[in-house]
Amino acid sequence: MSKYEYILFDVAGTLLHKPTFYSTFLKVLEKEGYFIESIEFKRKHKLLSEVIHFPDRTNRKFYDYFNTELLYLLGVIPTHDLLKKLFERCSYLPWEKFSDTDILQKIEIPKGIISNFNNTLKEKIDHFFDPFFRDILVSEELGVAKPSVDFYQKTLEHINVDANKILYIGDSIKLDIEPSIKLGMNSLLIDRDCIFPSSTYRIDSLNEVLNYIYE
Repeated sequence: MSKYEYILFDVAGTLLHKPTFYSTFLKVLEKEGYFIESIEFKRKHKLLSEVIHFPDRTNRKFYDYFNTELLYLLGVIPTHDLLKKLFERCSYLPWEKFSDTDILQKIEIPKGIISNFNNTLKEKIDHFFDPFFRDILVSEELGVAKPSVDFYQKTLEHINVDANKILYIGDSIKLDIEPSIKLGMNSLLIDRDCIFPSSTYRIDSLNEVLNYIYE
């Protein structure tokens, strides 16, 4: 028997990712003479993503800004030529679903998605998953974005389920965990690369979710 009436998921970094992004970015740097360890790059990219707000619709200006800050963290001077190469080769790479998302098929309670994304998300989700998500709510349509508590409040009003009856899973302490627990949701941090080993909310894989749902 389930302890919850509804389970919510974030998308980017939780259900979907761009598996070629890290290797592509590092190859560009290698050709410029910079050799960065993969785990160092992943950690700094993730931590920077925690503090820089991603718009619903990204563009060249945003990626140049983000990559500039990332290169500084990696000890690399962000020249115009390097930023141009990174944008051309690393931006808008294809999405794929994480392999552990197959566990969603075994979750029998209603499922939904909330994300800082634009209105193209439903098409992406339908491409990768069976149409079993009851709700797909995005910041572009709600008019407010994570980490605003208002984003989560509007979600609760839309799905009409008490916060303490919801299990929410996301990959960001700032965007997902903190605001959701403020409203009383039960939240888990999916942390496949162990970026936040001290977090009491973390899980290594979505395969662990069943242990939290069913008594």
